[in-house]
Amino acid sequence: MVESNYDILGIKMGASEKEIRDAFRKLVLDHHSDRGGDEETTKKIIQAYEDLKQGKSYPDTEAERQKKSRVYSGTSDEDQRKRNLVLSGDVAREMNIAQEWAATLSRSDQAGTKLFGSKELGEIEFDRKLSGDLRIKGKFWAGRFSYDGPVTMAGSITNPYFAQDESVKTVITITKGSFALQDPLQNNFTIERGAKIIVENGDIIAGNVSGIKEILQDPQGRVGLYITKEHYTELHAPRGRILVATARETTLLDGDVVVVNNLVNNVKVRARVITVFGATINYDCELEIKQGGYVEFHDEGSGFALSDDAVIKLDNGKWFKLRDLKTSNMVGHGRQITYDYLDNLAKKEQSKFRLFGFLKKK
Repeated sequence: MVESNYDILGIKMGASEKEIRDAFRKLVLDHHSDRGGDEETTKKIIQAYEDLKQGKSYPDTEAERQKKSRVYSGTSDEDQRKRNLVLSGDVAREMNIAQEWAATLSRSDQAGTKLFGSKELGEIEFDRKLSGDLRIKGKFWAGRFSYDGPVTMAGSITNPYFAQDESVKTVITITKGSFALQDPLQNNFTIERGAKIIVENGDIIAGNVSGIKEILQDPQGRVGLYITKEHYTELHAPRGRILVATARETTLLDGDVVVVNNLVNNVKVRARVITVFGATINYDCELEIKQGGYVEFHDEGSGFALSDDAVIKLDNGKWFKLRDLKTSNMVGHGRQITYDYLDNLAKKEQSKFRLFGFLKKK
């Protein structure tokens, strides 16, 4: 007789979601490797839990497993795309399991180390410390992951931007504590291709960050016409600092304080305090200052490598070309340009235009 997923978790057919979840958490802890648990048994428990969440009472048969293996041996772009979508979906499901595993250890205040991910793309090591810190080692390929403590990662983060399923795309959320890449410049760790990092009550320390623009055929099928779809890599720390080396090619940095070296090609920064250390701000870059804040430039060359469309914005909608501010000698080494100063400057300009219009009518 085939063992059902209910049997595997030791619960009755038709058990409630809470009963299923509680049974799963108990079994995962009972079979933890630190307690001499068996890896294959743990995998069986996790798969039974995932199946029941999807309403499946029985594990897949051998035929079903073969069908789901979906091996693509072709080398065409279409075959590669299918393979990447399959692998992304597999990794995303593994990240759901990793999240539940980490949350279970957090609730019971236990330490543990476990591998998750994909044999094809490379597994990721998750290591929860008794302090509550979580260490992640390896490349994060796809999926959503949330954790309630500080996270340090030794690896890069990417995103399957080509996937239509939003649940597959990379979104890492930290509810308590900060998120940091370990020595990102020295180790060449990057965050790229539309990945999103959200830190609700802490800081983000990253290296080089970049998004991606996807060139697609015209949706109406017109030959020779294409559209550009932007996949922003987003870092959000509404109550903390974001530290980035170079942000480029479709990136959004949104925090209380943002410190960045260079901004290259379509980068948007929103913060109360914005500090730029490098010499480049070009091509569709925007610095938006939140009320009561300021932007400052520290490099002697800052403000000189500017394109005409690089702007400073205020969150009330007013904006200024950075090149004009540089010409007015407002952009310089260590100089702060405050929100209030720019707001008042805009009001003065508006008054001039009104006076000019009145005199012209006279």
